[in-house]
Amino acid sequence: MKDVMQHPTALVGSKNIGAGTRIWAFVNICPGAVIGTDCNICDHVFIENDVVIGNRVTLKCGVFVWDRVTLEDDVFIGPGVAFTNDLYPRSKDHSRDYVPTLVRHGASIGANATILAGVTIGMNAMVGAGSVVTKDVPPNAIVRGNPARIEGYAETGISEFVTSDAAQGSGVSNLSKVPSVRLINMPEIADLRGMLSFGEIGAHLPFTPKRYFLVYDVPSKDVRGEHAHRSLEQLLICVKGSCRVVVDDGKNRDEVTLNSPRQALYIPARVWGIQYKYSEDAVLMVLASEKYDAADYIRNYDEFLKIVSDDSDSP
Repeated sequence: MKDVMQHPTALVGSKNIGAGTRIWAFVNICPGAVIGTDCNICDHVFIENDVVIGNRVTLKCGVFVWDRVTLEDDVFIGPGVAFTNDLYPRSKDHSRDYVPTLVRHGASIGANATILAGVTIGMNAMVGAGSVVTKDVPPNAIVRGNPARIEGYAETGISEFVTSDAAQGSGVSNLSKVPSVRLINMPEIADLRGMLSFGEIGAHLPFTPKRYFLVYDVPSKDVRGEHAHRSLEQLLICVKGSCRVVVDDGKNRDEVTLNSPRQALYIPARVWGIQYKYSEDAVLMVLASEKYDAADYIRNYDEFLKIVSDDSDSP
């Protein structure tokens, strides 16, 4: 194979290996495997026949990639990662079809993680070392543990609300790292009887609400949202407790903590939204600019990226 570096101890049966790929000591690649360009396949890696590996993929030492596993471009697989392809294995019993596993482009899997058959690890996701992945991992999610749970999202940071005396009660907005998203400080009135926070259309609310709903009693390990809207706008206020909100416009990603009735997060159409890390007492109120319409939801992240890319290409 032209422009492929192969260590003398490697057993390479496949002819479908792209230029610039490096294959190190004691690697075994079966004849049916397809491997892209500029990959780095480290010592003691085994790659079975029905395997597709994209471009610029790194497989660290001691990784076994079984039939029906697909690794897209720019994937990183740490040392000792264990893939599986049979949910009910028996010795010498090959009567069942193997279950496909997909690792989307840009994802990273830490050392000694175990990936159960049939899951999809989303684009740009990160799996912590030693984790056991039993369910699909959403795009950009950071998961850890056994079973793996979402603990954060890649490349978000945390945007904070303006808390100065000048901003309190003024309705002043500041921008998050996602330009179209706004963090709004709602007015607050305090006296001996307690606290009161309010919002008026035009002065504080960025649209006239046609619907509201409340989200509460959410287990802290669960994730809500994971969608965008085609035309609907939303205003999120955590009236009790706290939760985290991730916003993503396809180019920028940010994370905001909502923990006060005085804090409102405006999410326009065509922004991907995720809510997670709910406290036990959290009550999230959402004001919506339109009545419920299932057709307005964008629930697939790939479709969302295509829509916002088409928007940016439009004159």
